[in-house]
Parts: sequence; structure tokens; C-alpha cells
Amino acid sequence: MKKTETPWWKTGIIYQIYIRSFYDSNGDGIGDLRGVIEKLDYLVDLGVDAIWLSPVTVSANADWGYDVVDHKNIDPQLGTMEDFDELLIQAKKRGLRVVIDFVPNHTSIKHPWFLNALSGRDAQYRNYYIWADGKLGGRRPNNWRSWFGGSAWGYHRSTGQYFLHHFLPQQADLNWRNPKVKEEFDGVMRFWLDKGVDGFRIDVFNMIVKDKRLRNNPKSSPADGIEQVILGQRPIYSTSRPEVHSILKRWRQLADSYPDNKLLLGE
Repeated sequence: MKKTETPWWKTGIIYQIYIRSFYDSNGDGIGDLRGVIEKLDYLVDLGVDAIWLSPVTVSANADWGYDVVDHKNIDPQLGTMEDFDELLIQAKKRGLRVVIDFVPNHTSIKHPWFLNALSGRDAQYRNYYIWADGKLGGRRPNNWRSWFGGSAWGYHRSTGQYFLHHFLPQQADLNWRNPKVKEEFDGVMRFWLDKGVDGFRIDVFNMIVKDKRLRNNPKSSPADGIEQVILGQRPIYSTSRPEVHSILKRWRQLADSYPDNKLLLGE
């Protein structure tokens, strides 16, 4: 597939596959990568140009793939890396492109980075995540709310600080103000691009950078959008911060260093 002047995704049809419920090839009750391979001809018959796979990486499955434990390995419930490599080969033989989910906002609390961060305030990976002291009287650092309900702060008793989680308590938000986190995810992106994927759907990319001062979000009003009304606040300090743009440009430059018009699709 040669690089063209018009990116393929400008006119291409992309078919999302939630792997667990797509096709079970071995009868264990869970859809898998082999099942996707078996149905590639069906996808070609549909006339699609690319498939977008829900997360394939190792997960603790509190949020079914979106709580990543290992960014560079295949979840064993879905198959093996050999299965994934075969899927890429067979898809490209049929002219199908493969886009995968990329989850940069958070990791599972079972990720080795977070497990290390729990060992102490001076731990090697402590600053990979967002930690804050509580306020007087045992109050949380600010009023930020989780999109899944309740406070966005979880308390870790042994180190005496709160960690940020904008989704489940099992999904700890990463600290994108730390250059090492940026380098880690450059490596993750390159790992999959080197394998031959055609791009990424980037999960909640607009949330990856938070206000440096951790200021309280203002309360929402009935005039705000439905999501803000449900959340009870306008997340101006926890979402869509201006610093996100430099990270998106960084990823675009990285993707453009590869041929074939790699797709970066923000949620």
C-alpha cells in the first residue's frame, strides 16, 4: 500500500469490531482474534476499507480492555501475538487496513508502573501518575468527579496521598506533564506501527492533561450540555486543556514518519 496524496481514511469505510462479542473461534464464550481472521472475507464482502479493533492489549478487565496492564502484549483471553500478526497479514492480503485502540489517559492499577508507585512517594514510577495531598479535615484535593460516578480521587492509606482516576477507581490517570510518560507512549505507538497497524483510535485524548494547579471545576447549570449536567460540573480544569495540542502534534509527527498515511482518530 503506497502513500497517496489523499489519505485513505478521507473516503474509507471503517468497521469497528468489539472483539469479545464479534466471533468466538474456540468455543470458550469469548470472541477472539482468530475469530476476526475467520470473518475477514465477510468484512470484505461488506465493502469496508478498514477494521478498528477494540483494545487487544493485556487488561485487568475492570473496564474490558480500557484498563491496560501491558501495552505491548495481547490479552490472553483474545489470543496471542502470533494471532495478531497473522491478522495483520491476512487483512492486508485482502486490502483491509487495521486500526487499533490506543489508551493514553490511564492504566490499570495492576499495571507494573502503578504497583511500583504504591511502594512509596519516592518510587521510580510515582510521578507517572497524578498524586495530591488531601485538604484539612481529610477532604479530597478538589471537587473533580469521575465520569463513572463519585469523586475522581482515590486514597492510598500507606503513602497518605490521593491518586486521580477519572473513570473507575481501578483506572489511575497518568501524569502527562512528566516527559517520561510521553516517551513511554512514543515507544508504545512505535511498537504497534512497526508491526504494521494503520493507525490508532485514541481513547479520551482530550482528557490526558489536567490543570497544573488542580483547581476546582465550576458547577454546571441547566443551560450546560447533558454530560455536564449529569456530572454536576463543567470540567474546564480536568478536560480539554490547551497543553493537549502539543502532544497531539507530537503523535502526528511520529505517525507521519511512517508511510501509508497512518490514521490518528481522537475519540
